[in-house]
Amino acid sequence: MSAEKPSSSPGTPLKASDSDTENAQVTQLETGGQRSKIDEKKTLRKIDLHVIPIVTVLYLLCFLDRGNIGNAKIEGLIDDLNMTGQEYNMCLTVFFFTYAAFELPSNLVLKRLRPSIWLPIIMIGVGIVMTLMGIVRNYHGLLISRIFLGVTEAGLYPGVAFYITMWYCRHEAQLRQALFFSAASVAGAFSGLLAFAIAKMDGVGGLEGWRWIFILEGILTTLVAISSFYFIADYPNTAKFLTEDERAWVLRRLREQYSGNVQESEKFQWKYVWDAVTDFQIWLALITWYGMVCPMYGISFFLPTIVRDLGYTSSQAQLLTVPIYVTAAIIAVVSAYFSDRIGKRSPLLILHLSCISIGFLIVISSAGRSVPGVVYFGIFLVVCGIYPALPGNVTWLSNNLAGDYKRAAGMALHIGVGNFAGAMSSNFYRAQDGPQYYLGHGLELGFSFAGVVAAVALRYAYKHVNKKREAMDIRSLTEEEKARLGDKSPTFRYMI
Repeated sequence: MSAEKPSSSPGTPLKASDSDTENAQVTQLETGGQRSKIDEKKTLRKIDLHVIPIVTVLYLLCFLDRGNIGNAKIEGLIDDLNMTGQEYNMCLTVFFFTYAAFELPSNLVLKRLRPSIWLPIIMIGVGIVMTLMGIVRNYHGLLISRIFLGVTEAGLYPGVAFYITMWYCRHEAQLRQALFFSAASVAGAFSGLLAFAIAKMDGVGGLEGWRWIFILEGILTTLVAISSFYFIADYPNTAKFLTEDERAWVLRRLREQYSGNVQESEKFQWKYVWDAVTDFQIWLALITWYGMVCPMYGISFFLPTIVRDLGYTSSQAQLLTVPIYVTAAIIAVVSAYFSDRIGKRSPLLILHLSCISIGFLIVISSAGRSVPGVVYFGIFLVVCGIYPALPGNVTWLSNNLAGDYKRAAGMALHIGVGNFAGAMSSNFYRAQDGPQYYLGHGLELGFSFAGVVAAVALRYAYKHVNKKREAMDIRSLTEEEKARLGDKSPTFRYMI
């Protein structure tokens, strides 16, 4: 099945071979009674350069701030704050309660407010909370700061994931989502290097090294967030870096990327949220999301500890996390490129989810047998499955939600409820279970396998609905009725 491309006439989707955005050089566009030539590849490159880099940097800093507590842990955080392992896990857990609760409201605000205002505000809050985390004096101070970190971070990932869909058609979105999300894996690598260097500041200013990890990374986030006010473009219809004809071309292709125009009221209505809540695909995608997010948070919070417990020093453990994350970032981008090219999401997504399960099987079977290299390889395989799978899952769902408000609500609901996985997985790895961590690895294996099953089920559900719609008699529906049905329209085809 080829990817659907924007067509010049609504309701008539073209195959990739008919109108390939990657290969076509020029499009004829008629605006205001005059015909203009649009260089498609040049216009997309302009969008890429103005949209992707700044949100990628913001997410890199966001994920760096979220996960650096794992680096701080092995540099003495628990001992200096007189915390138990259970209290540390609770600090990880409470983050996700506020993080999940505020994602949907944040995305609805983003739809009404300019991204160039809302996204920087989010990141300024993240930077301030992270900086203050460096001066906490006890368990309760760290716990409260993690609660507020969840509040401030909540809107960034679902906000940017939705923001990308407002610029790119669904057949080209996964590569951009992967480029953006690869910041998470780069943050994992960068976090280890940065923590290794900053920890050498132990004693500077009378502060422990782990405090400087929070303080310096928080200050950096705040400074970049302030500057991002000037770099984030809002939406295509107001983009100053595009010409008037280019804006018209971008808007037309976004409008016509489905089998017919998809329209909804410009005014927010709660029915769009309810449409998302009652949509089967969001809940199946949510189980798939758990299959990769539980392992992701378990790994991001505990990877330095797991590697250290293989017999390495804290400094060696910090550095050994770097090649894992760098490789995962490369695989995520390459996988997304091929997914966009073939116009299918599920085959590679299921492959990556399977890699997570296989990786945990290797880890469990090798743990406790004095073969740290094999355990390290298993962890390597897990991470290299997680980071390509995440943008694949998000893109697949966003491709199949039509209508801006429904897509914004659906993506926030999917990611928000899905991030309760972090609250669970932050308690999977207990200090008393080390160095084998059979309980944690076993639970992660169970979730990853459930993710594979859900992804396969969603694929077959989409195929069944598409086949059913092909047999439907749509002659009684007007074009306006079809458009207002969004992804429930009989002319809408789910991307497989």
